[in-house]
Amino acid sequence: MGVRLMVVDDHRLLAEALASALKLRGHRVLAAAAPAAGAAELVISRAPEVCLLGTATPAEPGTFDPVIRIKRERPQVAVVVLGPVPSPRGIAAAFAAGASGYVRHDERIEGVERALMKARAGEAAVAPSLLQGAFSELLNPAAQPDDEGQRLLQMLTPREVEVLVRVADGEDTRLIAAGMGIAPSTARTHVQRVLMKLGVGSRLEAAALAARTGLLDRAGPVAPSTTPAPTPESPNPDS
Repeated sequence: MGVRLMVVDDHRLLAEALASALKLRGHRVLAAAAPAAGAAELVISRAPEVCLLGTATPAEPGTFDPVIRIKRERPQVAVVVLGPVPSPRGIAAAFAAGASGYVRHDERIEGVERALMKARAGEAAVAPSLLQGAFSELLNPAAQPDDEGQRLLQMLTPREVEVLVRVADGEDTRLIAAGMGIAPSTARTHVQRVLMKLGVGSRLEAAALAARTGLLDRAGPVAPSTTPAPTPESPNPDS
């Protein structure tokens, strides 16, 4: 029997992709919402069995405030957090807020589905490897943890970072071009360069990687674009 659920994530493209994949697997998705800031009100009003709540910053203060409110007003709703590889503080904060599970952003859809089913059944939905990794970090903290998000950010030019943010927000080539004041052919070139530098094969994979590593939060909001000068790789001047 399918799960009656809601998918909430700050990045609309990810929320809609997850919702579509779960619908195809027989689950009833009541809504795919963004941003996560409005999650509590939506979940409280619709009362799903499970809420899949995406976050790129599980260790940040206030990240799980929506979970606290949901569990206070709709205690029967199970919340499963979808986030990056958690630090001990991040995973502890999720469960302290009342979450029933934690799933990594790069988990296969089968793993996400198993977590939803376990959470609905009232079980803790977290992979043993995540718990083991969290305890290992607590016992043997790394002096200088590898910051994958910062490393990836340094690989991209400022314009490519803006393109990535727009891709994660669900913009197609036409919207990217209009928002940045460039030709569609130039926008396509920037997108392909971003995919190549990140080592992924699709826009969805790029958005998922950026969210998982916290790259999007480091990039900050998209700034208004000015009209760029013509570039050698673009057959037409930008407008």
